[in-house]
Amino acid sequence: MSVEIVEVGPRDGLQNEQTTLRLDDRIWLIERLSQAGLKRIEVGAFVSPQWVPQMANTAELCRKLFVDKKRTSKLRYSVLVPNLRGMSDAIAAGVKEIAVFGACSESFSLKNINCSIAESFSRFQDVIKVAKKNKIRVRGYLSTAFGCPYEGKVPFKRVLKLTEKMLDMGVFEVSIGDTIGVASPKQVKELVKPAMRIGGAKKLALHFHDTRGTALANVLSGLELGVKKFDSSVGGLGGCPYAKGASGNLATEDLVYMLTRMGEKTGVNLDTIMSMREPLEKMIGRKLPGRFIQAGLPKSLI
Repeated sequence: MSVEIVEVGPRDGLQNEQTTLRLDDRIWLIERLSQAGLKRIEVGAFVSPQWVPQMANTAELCRKLFVDKKRTSKLRYSVLVPNLRGMSDAIAAGVKEIAVFGACSESFSLKNINCSIAESFSRFQDVIKVAKKNKIRVRGYLSTAFGCPYEGKVPFKRVLKLTEKMLDMGVFEVSIGDTIGVASPKQVKELVKPAMRIGGAKKLALHFHDTRGTALANVLSGLELGVKKFDSSVGGLGGCPYAKGASGNLATEDLVYMLTRMGEKTGVNLDTIMSMREPLEKMIGRKLPGRFIQAGLPKSLI
């Protein structure tokens, strides 16, 4: 079985960049990622532009991607939807897959989506009900699964309970996230082993930040337990605007390089990713933190 990569750069990555990209630039980014072989791409979010200006014009972006452009049947674009208003906008834009976003700590939930965990799940239930009625697939995110910037340690029993609850509500998979980049490979095993018993490999994904340089080690830990789905962001874009110091999603190209060298199949072309470096750095106005996109492939291995 190949490893499935969910590219979150156009949403989770861009929403934490200081620069707000033009609509055409966002479309260019998404299309280049698909040309690189990425089949699952989170393209935007139906959130208030007042709070997340980087995601403004997501409706227009979706209409251009879904209506104006020809796509292969294997290519899946998704958007983040926080509430029924966002769900309505997603339906109008022709979206066929969405994601709902929850937290494993009360403090982070209040800071991030302005409601308690219980209230957030109530919203999810309403959104999922409408999504099912419109034959729209729903993915679930659980952030701060390994630690919270406000509360510190998060009990794994709570994470497992919320994972099971999300699956029971009808999401097709749950992405368990290390939002502030504090997880260790040992912790990953401690959480993933029981999580795999709840939903199995088909319904579990992992989302790591490389804030402290442990993301790839954590991926390897999950991979050894049978996880085959991982989130990543091209160039290491983004982080979390509600967690100080949590910059640095796991870079897609770093993940692909490691997996490829291990003999795993990803379907992603690293040369195409490398060609995106200069134009993308000009767009965001800073150097990309991804290691492979800066270093490239050693000549001895070409």
